[in-house]
Amino acid sequence: MTNRPNVLKKIIARKHQEIAQCIKTMPLSEVVEQSKNASKTRGFYQALKTKVDAKQNAVIAEIKKASPSKGILRKDFDPKEIAKSYELGGATCLSILTDKDFFQGDNQYLISARAAVSLPVLRKEFIIDAYQVYESRTMDSDCILLIAACLTDAQMDEFSSLATSLSMDVLIEVHNLKELKRTLKLNLPMIGINNRNLRTFEVSLQTTIDLLKEVKEGTLVITESGILNAENVALMKSNNIYGYLVGEAFMSQSNPGRALREIFV
Repeated sequence: MTNRPNVLKKIIARKHQEIAQCIKTMPLSEVVEQSKNASKTRGFYQALKTKVDAKQNAVIAEIKKASPSKGILRKDFDPKEIAKSYELGGATCLSILTDKDFFQGDNQYLISARAAVSLPVLRKEFIIDAYQVYESRTMDSDCILLIAACLTDAQMDEFSSLATSLSMDVLIEVHNLKELKRTLKLNLPMIGINNRNLRTFEVSLQTTIDLLKEVKEGTLVITESGILNAENVALMKSNNIYGYLVGEAFMSQSNPGRALREIFV
């Protein structure tokens, strides 16, 4: 894992600092106890699978204020209203950025957005410690993201098992064949294929198409990054892909839910 892109190294280093500070404020034992009082999960994976099995578009609509490469994506940023807009627009699930320093996210964005809708919610965060997994459940997250590029095989196994024991689903994210082969050993039912190259930041939908043939039959595949219009969706459907995670294409629009409907419905 020493060959990580520099941006990931910076993010992970900052995460270690954040976690150390969080533990001082609230010890792990307290977070574990709080996780037991979280509300019932809403079935993130099952909501997506039901639509995909019916060959319908299953969209994880993302709420994020900024990105390291593009800066502020939306100045008029109200997570609750965006969540409601997505629900009206036909989203299957939500993805909410909680990283503060690099994406200007916040844990409270997830809590308030989830409370405003009935959709299952993914906590999109750079998870590198079990503390964050328990913390995700205290926030009522229905699913967590695990990024293969950030984790060792042992960490992916540990965190995915822990999340499952807490009734959360897991979306494992990969960017290339090497990462995919590592994640396949876990036999998880859902894999996200990110079309963005972490070193060049170039995006190619061919990444999902090329890696798809390596994924075990029956695995739910979510294509991430680069879905910008109906033509992109048609390309994925022609390759039997119906699961999507989309954010930037919606965040720049005045009505994110309407933008979702225009592209997918």
